[in-house]
Amino acid sequence: MDVILLERVEKLGAIGDVVTVKDGFARNFLLPRKKALRANAANKKVFDANRERIEAENATRRTDAEAEAKTLEGASVTLIRQSSNTGQLYGSVAVRDLIEALVADGHKVDKSQIALNRPIKSVGLHDVKVALHPEVSVTVKVNVARSPEEAEMQAQGVDIMASMFERDEAGFTEDYDPNAEPGEIARDEAPEEAQG
Repeated sequence: MDVILLERVEKLGAIGDVVTVKDGFARNFLLPRKKALRANAANKKVFDANRERIEAENATRRTDAEAEAKTLEGASVTLIRQSSNTGQLYGSVAVRDLIEALVADGHKVDKSQIALNRPIKSVGLHDVKVALHPEVSVTVKVNVARSPEEAEMQAQGVDIMASMFERDEAGFTEDYDPNAEPGEIARDEAPEEAQG
């Protein structure tokens, strides 16, 4: 299906471009969200008559988005979650969790603006793209940790999981006797009466 784009769509085109897309993408996404018009003679005339107004509205929205982007630039969100010893979360961090944290920090963000391809399921620092406008996007750093202390360490650049496993390796190691029977007490640790 041929459509006329009413706003810039990533990987598709800019305002006024006539592009060919799959029918389902046009019917289910572009047309209902007023991002495009069907490319026929009547709609081309309507678009040409309203092109200046459409471009002016887009410029206004882009200016607002750029102002919001300056407040979001370099923003960081810390989320405390329970996880296993290997750093896998019991659950996940989804878009709504990020929206709640950003709104709590005083940012205006909508669900459709956060580009999270898959939920965050591990402890660590993650970069999340926030598209405030088709032409304006910002990266927000998401710090997922098990405690505020771990979050602070991660923010300083310490890899929590790597440092935890280093500590385990330096811990107590038991001598291993390959000839010992299961449950047998080591000879040098046996009680005095048993040896005599």
